[in-house]
Amino acid sequence: MFTRLAQLTFSLVLSLGVSATSLMADGTATPLLTISGDVTLTDGGDVLVLDRDALVELPATTFETSTIWTDGVHTFTGVALADLAAELGVENGQFLATAINDYTVEIPFSDAVEGGPIIAYLMDGEEMSVRGKGPLWVIYPYDSDADYRSEVIYSRSIWQLDRLEIVQ
Repeated sequence: MFTRLAQLTFSLVLSLGVSATSLMADGTATPLLTISGDVTLTDGGDVLVLDRDALVELPATTFETSTIWTDGVHTFTGVALADLAAELGVENGQFLATAINDYTVEIPFSDAVEGGPIIAYLMDGEEMSVRGKGPLWVIYPYDSDADYRSEVIYSRSIWQLDRLEIVQ
């Protein structure tokens, strides 16, 4: 039985059902997040490459929180790390999250809990530019739990995310 992510990946491969704004010059979808490592679900190679449409098709989580990098409270929408882990069949280990500048942080699987971090693709209903810490940013609901307001958690809040590696 396919998971939702497998069904989505399969349908993207068959139909290339992507928006015109997310196409590269060769007509393929612009990759937004590459997932590799200890996962069974790939797109035919060693990795799973998701474009914006594929991410948006996954269950979305929205919450409001302030951050130490922005002014005031903002609304963030994205894929909960817990939901992504479930879709990938990941039950333990850690996520190596890497930004477009090759900066990498380790996020333990124990952070992938209900009410935990999301891989945000919207801030205040708008896509985030690279200059604005996007297009993907790991955001914790800092205001909901004092445990999320620590240097350790702040260090895991990687912006300009473009790769996840699942390691055991």
